[in-house]
Amino acid sequence: MDLILRGLNIKGGYEMSKIYVDAVNNVSLELYKNEIFGIAGESGCGKSTLVKILYGYIEPPLKLKSGFIELHSNDEKSFMISSLSLDDLRKTVWWKHISYIPQNSMNVLNPTTRVKDHFAEMYKTYTGMKKKEAYAMARKYVEDFGLPSDALQAFPHQLSGGMRQRIVIAVALLLQPSVVLADEPTSALDVINQRAALMFLKKAHERLKNTIVLVSHDMGIHSVLTDRMGVMYAGNIVEVGGTQAIFEKPLHPYTKALIESLPRLGDKSQRTGLKGQPPDLRQPPSGC
Repeated sequence: MDLILRGLNIKGGYEMSKIYVDAVNNVSLELYKNEIFGIAGESGCGKSTLVKILYGYIEPPLKLKSGFIELHSNDEKSFMISSLSLDDLRKTVWWKHISYIPQNSMNVLNPTTRVKDHFAEMYKTYTGMKKKEAYAMARKYVEDFGLPSDALQAFPHQLSGGMRQRIVIAVALLLQPSVVLADEPTSALDVINQRAALMFLKKAHERLKNTIVLVSHDMGIHSVLTDRMGVMYAGNIVEVGGTQAIFEKPLHPYTKALIESLPRLGDKSQRTGLKGQPPDLRQPPSGC
């Protein structure tokens, strides 16, 4: 398999006055072309922070203390993301080579701008395309992805939550980036719209042959969509492997507990949680 994104010995967290929260602790990852890689774990374990660091979106109070992130895009270009400024990332890397779908992203659309202008602005900014041509390209693009073209004329508040989420995903994929980082892309949606948005993301992946990093606390989503996955706990990746292999034979006690928490048809046994509380990352405990 061809390597596309690598993070080595990533250590980062949040620095606020005299408090430092160690959110990501010495994490190393290798991601490959045309795969869907899942990151699982409970809220507060460091999933979202890790994705921000992989994207290079590091602003105070977030701080990268050590490690590096290297991107090898599908057009054979390489970028040391961890060494580039935010301005350089915006100009040369983001959206064209790697894109990011943040949590609650259906609310990131400008409420005073029609949907078509979100697409047109991307085309204009990164390709120099004229507005009229950009509108035509946007129409063809959304139709090719099975979205209704009349949604382009709407303002975000006129669309359902599920449709807004699919529009955001479509915008993130517009310039065909090699890697898409999707952080809980369906967390604010009901079950039906969750499925629609995830299937849209999967079909786009099959069409564009890109690499997707899918962050979710829902192990059921990982079992259906991801090829490989990593399990995070207290800022550490405690297990990495093929998704099917992890579900069939989890090695780490925390991974096993996550899988056992899934409901199963016909299983009436009582669910039990892990004893105790998640560790305080301001003062992480020693050991595993």
